[in-house]
Amino acid sequence: MARLAIFTERYTIRSSVELTALTEFRLAAFERGHELDFLFKNELKYLKNYDGILIRALTDPLNTSYVVARTAEMLGKRVLDHSDAIRVCCDKVNMYARLMRADVPLPETRFLAESEVTAVSAAHLFEELGAPLVLKAPNSSFSAYVDKVTTPEAFVRVGKRFLRRADRIVVQQYLPSEFDWRVITLAGRVLAVVRYEYAPQQWKPMDRSQEGEWAKVVGVPRDAAPPGLVAVALAAARAIGDSLYGVDLKEIDGEYFVIEVNDNPTIAAGEEDQANPEIYGEIIAHLAGDD
Repeated sequence: MARLAIFTERYTIRSSVELTALTEFRLAAFERGHELDFLFKNELKYLKNYDGILIRALTDPLNTSYVVARTAEMLGKRVLDHSDAIRVCCDKVNMYARLMRADVPLPETRFLAESEVTAVSAAHLFEELGAPLVLKAPNSSFSAYVDKVTTPEAFVRVGKRFLRRADRIVVQQYLPSEFDWRVITLAGRVLAVVRYEYAPQQWKPMDRSQEGEWAKVVGVPRDAAPPGLVAVALAAARAIGDSLYGVDLKEIDGEYFVIEVNDNPTIAAGEEDQANPEIYGEIIAHLAGDD
């Protein structure tokens, strides 16, 4: 029997789909003969009492979740996400550089320092990569600080705004699609596959339509996922590490391009678990050392 804990925050348990998912993790632990408790930031002194820790809160090297990951690792505990996964995935420049070194298919990507965010460089990039272009702050999440620009003026305005958060920005070729693939992986294997189908007239999964519609989450049995999709997703995960990842991809004319690799991927009841409800038990088994 293993003693496991989920580190979470108050904002997570206010969401019904997140709270239900936390309950599913707990039931999966009980069914395997393990104990599972919930820990909050004022209870971190008890980390030493557990064999494995699952983080279900926003991750960032400046957040409590990173302290939890590092402390658990120093105590010799199993933990998801790994602290290095948090560091890499929360810095898109680092993350894309690793993907590039591993020859993972990506949209054409450039990194610009503040001195390079000019109308002249924008014009060259529009000519080279096409219009629109996608600009990203390196430390953005949930599609925040990700914008699409079509003119050099907008490029400079948005780029300067993003540079308030970092010393470089990411510029990418825009790949139009009506949905994103999300492949959730752990230690080199696929746990779940979904499609995030955009709300009408939107281009990001987190954006709502004018009528208030959200993106639709459609689960796909992992055994039925396109082999090419799985191969590219696993290659992307390997380039980052062997933690728990959500790999976002676009499908263009039968080819797959990685948009980014996320640590601490969302697992919401009725959404990411739709076609793969065993995801809870497989994560618990990994933390308990049963896999």
